[in-house]
Amino acid sequence: MLVLARESRGWKQGDVARAMKDLDGAASKVSQAYVSRAESGKLTVGGDRLDLYANALLYPRELLVLDRGEVGAGAGLIHHRRKQAVAAPELRRIHAVLNLTRLQLTGLFNGVPRSIDLKIPQITVDDLFSPEEAADAVRAEWGISGGPLDSVVSILEAAGGLVLARSLVPPAPLDSGNESVPVDAVSSCTPGDDPIVLLNAGTPGDRQRFTLAHELGHMVMHAVPHPDQEKQANRFAAQLLMPARNIRSAFQGTVNLTLLMTLKEKWRVSMWALLRRAHTLGEISDWQYRTLAVEMTSLGYRTTEPNSLDPEKPAAVRAAVDWRLDHGHDVDSLASVTLLRPEEFTHLYLDSTSTLPISSIAAEVSHE
Repeated sequence: MLVLARESRGWKQGDVARAMKDLDGAASKVSQAYVSRAESGKLTVGGDRLDLYANALLYPRELLVLDRGEVGAGAGLIHHRRKQAVAAPELRRIHAVLNLTRLQLTGLFNGVPRSIDLKIPQITVDDLFSPEEAADAVRAEWGISGGPLDSVVSILEAAGGLVLARSLVPPAPLDSGNESVPVDAVSSCTPGDDPIVLLNAGTPGDRQRFTLAHELGHMVMHAVPHPDQEKQANRFAAQLLMPARNIRSAFQGTVNLTLLMTLKEKWRVSMWALLRRAHTLGEISDWQYRTLAVEMTSLGYRTTEPNSLDPEKPAAVRAAVDWRLDHGHDVDSLASVTLLRPEEFTHLYLDSTSTLPISSIAAEVSHE
């Protein structure tokens, strides 16, 4: 838990040691070697030293003494929608944030009434059953008719999923001309736990629905990691959002930017996603795809597309917070059950305008 708490802040062992020394005074004997030995279990941290550790990391001491087995998914069960390899320390921070968020939500939802109408199916894809067929099976099982989905967030939440926005990495421009993108989200769907999706704060609304459908694809298809899982999740998302049998006819006339803008408003996905879909379905040639891609790039559509889409708003987590507030809980008690300090709970769960990364919140709280 000492490692997890540190990594969630994006800190190195030396950063923890310096924070502890600042609190302990000039005569402090805390060093990076002490932090290393504590994290490796070579010495026991208790009493006043545990309080010092907790104050340095800006977490309640109750978090630091949890059994590691209470913290859910390992790295193999965490999925990302990302473009290139993220630096290892950043990836560890993102995983730590996800794991601590799972602990927070477990405490928050304990005793809160919920209505879960759907179940996320587990489907194995192979040479005989494609990601597209998996997406069709999900639509059929959930009773979703053909055509655009009203809300991806809503169906995820109806299936027990919990969606939150967190600052994972600095948000990137749209850049939807590529098959994959920088870290837009991280998710996990471990047995016995609620499925969780952390959306990267600042992700363009034009890309959000595809990102959420991509993460749902991981939950459905990848209980066991697969070497082609990113491509499979993209294929699943494209079919879920733009079923071939419903959208194919839209591409059988002249496919140009005017048509893509019109279809964007109807299907609520980016023009780039629509262009790739037309190409994947064989409704435009390689030459047409490249020509339109060059035209869109020249107009700056890799950064910002016209007719931007508004992001969908998750509701389940905030509804749980509001229910607890309406039933006699205050910020201090909610911070306690989520294993956070009141200031950080307020930033993460009550301040809807906050997009600060946890490390920045920690620094701000420390300064205060």
